[in-house]
Amino acid sequence: MKKAEATILVVREWLAKAENDLLTATHTLKLGPRCPTDTVCFHAQQCTEKYLKALLVLRGLDFPKTHDLEALVVRLGNGKSLGLSLDDIARLKRYATVTRYPGAEEIPLSEARYAVAAAKRLRKSIRMLLPQAAKKKD
Repeated sequence: MKKAEATILVVREWLAKAENDLLTATHTLKLGPRCPTDTVCFHAQQCTEKYLKALLVLRGLDFPKTHDLEALVVRLGNGKSLGLSLDDIARLKRYATVTRYPGAEEIPLSEARYAVAAAKRLRKSIRMLLPQAAKKKD
């Protein structure tokens, strides 16, 4: 297998995991007032993180094992083309760890909706940068 083909396969794996996170967040939001908003926000953050890592893999850029979205955006060089502001990235970053444990403040449903919308914006921007072969499902 050629290096380019192997890279595309790894990108697809990251995308599949990211899509699972987005699907979980989107469907969980449908619970409305009963929605576990911390879970939705966590999966929105995970979707964002995995799309960033897919793009890093595609570009041949190494990255540490991290949930730090800001660090991943820095590795990409130009985060402005990703559909999210630095404030959006910082806001999503919190959901990887801070809000998942007891003692964290309650996350309003409106914030969970925002997190999913932000993940979808980043997803759309990154998918436009990916070659068609990476977006295909086998």
